[in-house]
Amino acid sequence: MVAPDFETHEVGNQVPPRTGVNLYVSDPVLAALVEDLPPPVVDSLTQHGAQWGSAEMADLARLANTVLPHLKTHDANGRRVDLVEFHPAYHALMRRSVGAGLHASIWDAVGDESSVRAVARGARIYMTAQVELGHLGPLSLTSATVASLGHSQPLAEAWLPLLRSRRYDSRPVPTGQKTGALIGFATTEKQGGSDLRASSTRADSMGDGTFRLVGHKWFVSAPMSDALLVLAQTLEGLSLFLVPRFQADGKRNPLKLMRLKDKLGTRSNAVAEIELPGSIGVMVGEPGRGVSTIAETVTLLRVDDALAAAGVARAALAEAVHVVRHRRAFGSPLIDQALMTRVLADMALDVTAATALVFRLAEAVDHSQDNPAEAAFARLMTPVVKYWVTKIAPAIVIEAMECAGGNAYVEDSLLARLTRDVLALPLADGPGNVLSLDVLRVLRRSPEPLDAVLKVIEDGLGSAARSTLNVLRAATAVALADEGSARILTEQLAMTVAAAALRRRFPSVIADAFLETRLGKPWRSTYGMLDARFDARAFVDYVVPRM
Repeated sequence: MVAPDFETHEVGNQVPPRTGVNLYVSDPVLAALVEDLPPPVVDSLTQHGAQWGSAEMADLARLANTVLPHLKTHDANGRRVDLVEFHPAYHALMRRSVGAGLHASIWDAVGDESSVRAVARGARIYMTAQVELGHLGPLSLTSATVASLGHSQPLAEAWLPLLRSRRYDSRPVPTGQKTGALIGFATTEKQGGSDLRASSTRADSMGDGTFRLVGHKWFVSAPMSDALLVLAQTLEGLSLFLVPRFQADGKRNPLKLMRLKDKLGTRSNAVAEIELPGSIGVMVGEPGRGVSTIAETVTLLRVDDALAAAGVARAALAEAVHVVRHRRAFGSPLIDQALMTRVLADMALDVTAATALVFRLAEAVDHSQDNPAEAAFARLMTPVVKYWVTKIAPAIVIEAMECAGGNAYVEDSLLARLTRDVLALPLADGPGNVLSLDVLRVLRRSPEPLDAVLKVIEDGLGSAARSTLNVLRAATAVALADEGSARILTEQLAMTVAAAALRRRFPSVIADAFLETRLGKPWRSTYGMLDARFDARAFVDYVVPRM
């Protein structure tokens, strides 16, 4: 009897890798949401989708999350250097994303893209997040901090040329020697967390326009950036400062990286605890107005968080559908089994709704400068969208892992990394309670934002919106009287605007199914709740077509 040759035995009923997929061409949801963009912009998105869906980018993402950032505090001669060293794969990802303008294009896009900056960049963020989320942190921060620099014309004039550069320059050298620059954000402290006004870091005037900062920051993303925006207390109150890595004379600014956080996810990007032992900074904006100076920066970060969460949810759904199309169980392909198909179809509804919602917000950002109603819509919906999309994305990723089975639970799997990474997004730039309270603050300041949102719902849902609008008005009154119900209002606003966005861009059956199962039913806690009235397989094949 000849023993079986286990080394050459062909493994059956396993799934081929999902690589070499154009992330734009394979995504009819994204295509429907950007179909009105100028053709050259759509062409550029097609190219971006081809690049980021390639096997090369998948491998770079894997390596950047396998060989993690390393803190080097001193050089061989004992001098402090406070550097973060990265695997070359991380730098390769950064070069491609900086080259695509993910860190700056909403500020300097020209030509066909000039009027659709937020939507076009949003599409690139959405596709890039499907492949590697961690490295997007420094790019999102840099893009958002430009809004704060606008409060100081001298700083803007000095830094914007470098921030707008499409050249990624990771060298730790003075800004005068750089070909491009990035800016990070240092606001959170041990004792304060989300309560920024509890900051204990102090800033003392040096009498020459600079300040000496003494204190600490507890959670600093992208600490290797060329400068950090830092909140610190002055005589006038909490103020904002730009703290560059190097001083004007070319000497290293004293800024100590104490340790890197051993994070659950987004591990390719470094997050540090830092001390400011007399670091030199320049004030940004008015003294005592630090929180209001960073307000627009936080808003832009929240838009990016939602875009990235929608992208991660899309990647997880696509991966799960890919697996069940190739794998058999209990005598038939998994995709043909009714319960599996309905679970995937239910997930596809949320992915489509989340994507439609966040791109509706990006569209409002594009129109905010010259359309007061769109600006009002964006003010209220930014915390709403960030809340809902980042809340549902982890549930979608975890459900996708269950659909894919045990192979998804090992670290070789994309879904394992997505599960860890997606959990960062609800925490970033305001957790759920902070966002819900921000919704109430917007509502208390003026009636215009709610009116703008209700008008969008009415335009999208037509006659079906009448009772819904009454419900939202009543929920708003309740939440304003009882802050403890703020999450209920926030979620209702998110899902209703999502339904209106679906009705605007997609076949009516998709919006109808979303309305019926999300707004017309009792509280849901899982997927697979579609009944036989809906063609679950058609939903899956529409959202994730076989390529």
